[in-house]
Amino acid sequence: MKTPSMNTINSVPQSKPAKTPRLASIDILRGLVMLLMLLDHVRERFYYQHRITDPITIEDTEAELFFTRILAHFCAPIFVFLTGVSAWLYANPNNKAPRSAAEFLLKRGLFLVLLEVTLVNFSWFGSYNALYLQVIWAIGISMIALALLSGLPRFWVAALGLAIVFGHNTLTAIEFLPGEWGYSLWTILHDRGPLYSSDSFSVFASYPVLPWIGVILLGFALGPIFSAKVESSKRKQWLFKLSAAALSLLVLLRGFNIYGETLPWEVGASFIETTMSFLNFTKYPPSLHFILLTVGIALALLALFDTWQSKLSDCLKTYGSAPMFFYLFHLYLLLIGYKLVMWTIGPNVDGLFGFAALWQVWLLSAVLAIALYLPTRAFARYKHSSNKAWIKYF
Repeated sequence: MKTPSMNTINSVPQSKPAKTPRLASIDILRGLVMLLMLLDHVRERFYYQHRITDPITIEDTEAELFFTRILAHFCAPIFVFLTGVSAWLYANPNNKAPRSAAEFLLKRGLFLVLLEVTLVNFSWFGSYNALYLQVIWAIGISMIALALLSGLPRFWVAALGLAIVFGHNTLTAIEFLPGEWGYSLWTILHDRGPLYSSDSFSVFASYPVLPWIGVILLGFALGPIFSAKVESSKRKQWLFKLSAAALSLLVLLRGFNIYGETLPWEVGASFIETTMSFLNFTKYPPSLHFILLTVGIALALLALFDTWQSKLSDCLKTYGSAPMFFYLFHLYLLLIGYKLVMWTIGPNVDGLFGFAALWQVWLLSAVLAIALYLPTRAFARYKHSSNKAWIKYF
């Protein structure tokens, strides 16, 4: 993806609006993906009898489930990309001198890693017999990496981000067996797998972090687009151009099965099957095609949301203004709710409780989204009015 030069951005007519739509658009998009994440986590709790592979095994997956899962693919890359954008905005506050983001990123990155290995991991199982290093871990490690690299000139941050995102697929052939030198490091960076296993405890790296480091670097490099000094019309133009470039490149690379995805697409027996095959990208680690699709669409949404004002946008902005609170709250709500269902109704399929149809997953997700709105709004207001340093981490 071609990034605008610093000279181009600095040449944009400047203004000092009373409001900063860029912040609203970021929260709106973050709120939207929080709801998509809720949907996916409800699926994992109450529709887990229908397992999903990576990439998805199309022959064994109904179309409704496939596209429901595809929606969830947008969560992690958008979280990570917006984290990079937010880090640049922190380092370049409006009407104030620039400041280093390194300490800010390092502290929050370490905090996220701590959350992953404690509260988040416990919320999935209600026990602590295994540790899965998942998306919060990946965001935390990416923030730590950005803390080390944020002092570089923006050109080099962008160049490194592009090199990682576009180049990491060339590393797919590299493999290490358990016990070999380099296995643990490579499992953390690029190939998901077990890090430790015993009779009582195990550690599994679910989210290889190298591609996510590339995504956060790109978010940081594109931060100036979201400066209040850039007019909304110019920001929209850049975002739409970058989105079109990313999606056009995806169509070219994917259309001819050239590079960027380990699983080639094939023409199926129907249009739906062909579409499913075309969109069936690898998430662990995220392939180039996966990132081009999700970040490419995210850029277009940021442009569309830039000046969007409505009751719906206000609702989405509320969800996105307290993301960590929403994340932890919904995980424990699902844990407690599932335990209650198992206690009162009991298992109904393979020792688990599962809904009979996917529409029930969507319905429960909608109900939970409504139930979570007021607590999230209350916490967001408290966070923004509080002077306590620790509250800002949520």
